[in-house]
Amino acid sequence: MNITTPEFKRSYKPMIRVRIKKMFLAAVLITLAAVVIQAGGGVTLAAENTVNPTIARTPSGDAANGGLFSLARCIEIALAKNPEIAASKWDIAAADSRRDAARAAFWPQVSVEGGYQRYVDSQRLIAARYNGELGVFDNDLLRGDLVARMTLYAGGRITDEAGAAGKLSEAEKKKFIRTRDELIYSVTGVYFSILGQQKIIASLEFSRGALEENRKRVLQLYDAQKVAKVDLLRTEVRLTDLKQNIIKEENTLAVQKRILFNLMGYDVIPENARLDDVAGFPSEAPIDMGRLIEAALKNRPDYQAAKDRMEAQTLRVAVAKAGHWPSINLVGSYGVRNAPSPSDVGKNTSSTEDIGSIGVVLSVPLFEGGRVSAKINEETAILSAARDRLKKLDLQIRQETETAVLDVLSSTARFKATEKSIEQAKESLRIESMKYELGRGSITDVLDAQAALLQAETSNCRSCIDYHISMARLKLATGGSI
Repeated sequence: MNITTPEFKRSYKPMIRVRIKKMFLAAVLITLAAVVIQAGGGVTLAAENTVNPTIARTPSGDAANGGLFSLARCIEIALAKNPEIAASKWDIAAADSRRDAARAAFWPQVSVEGGYQRYVDSQRLIAARYNGELGVFDNDLLRGDLVARMTLYAGGRITDEAGAAGKLSEAEKKKFIRTRDELIYSVTGVYFSILGQQKIIASLEFSRGALEENRKRVLQLYDAQKVAKVDLLRTEVRLTDLKQNIIKEENTLAVQKRILFNLMGYDVIPENARLDDVAGFPSEAPIDMGRLIEAALKNRPDYQAAKDRMEAQTLRVAVAKAGHWPSINLVGSYGVRNAPSPSDVGKNTSSTEDIGSIGVVLSVPLFEGGRVSAKINEETAILSAARDRLKKLDLQIRQETETAVLDVLSSTARFKATEKSIEQAKESLRIESMKYELGRGSITDVLDAQAALLQAETSNCRSCIDYHISMARLKLATGGSI
């Protein structure tokens, strides 16, 4: 039997179509396998790398400890409940998500596309596959495709974008550490300020009690007509002034407590809240300023984060420069075409046909109105600014470390000096009190001696508290290395 060429092609048409489908599917599978090998496990799930931003709810601590808050307990609660810590954890989660989004560009993009088109003139459903092939024509065409795209070459843009996002993610984690250290310093500073304020108020209360006793003695001497009324008035004026100072210092103490518990995430101050007194005496340990500055530049998380951001910006410049390079993409699609109301139908044809293709697309940028060059200039300027800010932070770290060391040394020396002045003020008050009782001194000298003793005790207390706060500031300035 004689078989003409069209008849032969029509008889083998189903077989050829099946082979084309198999070849297309095999090409897609080979492409996906190559992508997996190329990725090499470099893309990680966001859930594995994202810091869990959920804040653990810790017990308030006041009920379990009878209202006693130690410094360690205050820091623990602040780290668990402070909203800034929670916000910083969300910032880390966002940075990790941006990193994962940048790494996703290594993978192919698979999408389903569909459409409807209305033509003025009837169009062939699919292109002819051989000369003389009959077809289906319609003014309305429907299409549905499964499309896969994969970037094969982009001038290093994808790699640099993923690297920059990774550096920014690391910088965000180090920024979180710095935020945590600053919170610890704030809690420590307010904690010791409260302890010092309580001791100052105790000294004022003691001085008020002493003045009350002195007023009674002066009143007795006045009743016995041994002193003038002006001595009694001077004592009462000094006593009133002392009471005003106590009210002022108590208000300062209340504000400091509100600040502390605000840092700890409390809406209200717990009842019977008390602080454990851990303010020891200043030590005279030697301090090596050069070693501390070196350690600060090595350990400060904000300095390391700034370096990461500068490296990320260097990669952003490379990303911008990649805009001048061509890109090569692998594109494959498989789908169907349908003519809902064909106007011309050839013999042995169908109004629904499948179609598939795979190929490589080259895109070369020729002219974009200077957009790429402007982007390169922008990213380069940002990089230069990042370098200058890093240098500024370097100088700031050196200044903060030196200032903290000087504050530690100063508060230690002040504490020693005020210890001696307290003993001298006590002896001076004893002598002036005896002279006044013997009628050889004035009430002014007694009141001045009492004021001098109060001043010495207050200065001693402040210098001790300043020492502990300065040590906490030095730890913050050096990144924890003292």
